Amino acid sequence: MKEIEATLDQFHQAASKADGAAYFGLFSPEGVFIGTDATERWTVEEFKKYAMPHFSKGKGWTYVPKNRHVDLVPGGEVAWFDEILESKSYGTCRGSGVLRRIEGRWKISQYHLTIPVPNALADTLVQLIRKGDGSKK
Repeated sequence: MKEIEATLDQFHQAASKADGAAYFGLFSPEGVFIGTDATERWTVEEFKKYAMPHFSKGKGWTYVPKNRHVDLVPGGEVAWFDEILESKSYGTCRGSGVLRRIEGRWKISQYHLTIPVPNALADTLVQLIRKGDGSKK
């Protein structure tokens, strides 16, 4: 579990330092990043195209893990996690995803960033989203 935690910590540190090589080196070849917007589902290559121009200007993003849970499948080659993060831009966030052991190293196969919504605000937020994104629901 410590190796998995270290991989996730390195992931966040690389993003904060705008270190694209280290950041994208932590993804598995089939890796996917799912962002907070409903349109944001990127393969590693698609996400690189988005992020590298920011990283090349020294602009990363900082999410500080506050609480994390990690579980392993039997056999220990796949893990899933969820973590609470703090961000100056977005406040409390949640990251969740899947890691896979490849050649003895843990790689991120999916990372999903979300902004948790308190239940008491859910109805109001849903109405705002529907007005703002053209949702047909």
